[in-house]
Amino acid sequence: MNDLDPPLRRYLTDLVAAARDVLGDDLVGAYAAGSVGLGAYQPGRSDVDVALVCADALDAGRRRELVARLRHEALPCPARGLELVVYRREVARSGTPEPGFEVELNTGARMPFRATWAAADRPVEDGLFWYGLDRSILHQSGLALLGPPAAEAFADLSPADLRRLLTDALRWWLALPTPPGDGPAPGAEDAVLGACRSLVRVRHGVWLSKVDAGRRLVADARLAAPTAAGQPAYAAGDGGAVGVIGDGGAVGVIERSIAARAGGPPPSGPEARAFQRRVLDEISR
Repeated sequence: MNDLDPPLRRYLTDLVAAARDVLGDDLVGAYAAGSVGLGAYQPGRSDVDVALVCADALDAGRRRELVARLRHEALPCPARGLELVVYRREVARSGTPEPGFEVELNTGARMPFRATWAAADRPVEDGLFWYGLDRSILHQSGLALLGPPAAEAFADLSPADLRRLLTDALRWWLALPTPPGDGPAPGAEDAVLGACRSLVRVRHGVWLSKVDAGRRLVADARLAAPTAAGQPAYAAGDGGAVGVIGDGGAVGVIERSIAARAGGPPPSGPEARAFQRRVLDEISR
């Protein structure tokens, strides 16, 4: 916690205190996830992702009270917005790929408000894969704000469920409208770097931030480039660095996506779409 951006640190402390006021002893864990857990939080750009763990199911009254106390108007979020999900302890520890949440809250100065009161209310078209993947990231890298270490509070997905959810996520991204033309497309960098993170998780078994995942794949591709003797400098199982990013074009798309995070021009929509398709082909095979 001491290494966090000071406004973020104060916000998370206040959030846990407010949640405890509402849930009392039923609150058995609070964890920062996403960019905060992965050490990639950027003030002004990142969301704040938080998972709360409760001992038992929450009734409708406490769900609504929790939302009222934590929404941006009551507890201003210093980031783009708060994405909060509450899980029962048994769900968090189960390793299920299902959503399984008690309540979900999206709120912030630059984030549309949405409160979802049960997993069954989540629109299918919005994607149901997020939660299992988020809990997998929490298992590896969640920052405990309250309760036991995240690796004890959250079980990881099985390899089969992981691949299925990553495949679902890539297909969801590919179904989104693609900006026409060959010019830079704002947001294309997130599509590319999100695909990089999925591919690194499958190839290397680790969750990284989106930018770090892109850098990892670029480094892999450079190590895989033939040496003067005609042999690759690096080889890995199941495709290694060869395949999706085994050519300069794909490496260039990744590098431009990384640079776009610092204000450079992003790739075009068709370039991002082609890269995502190649990642999907590898992950789903």
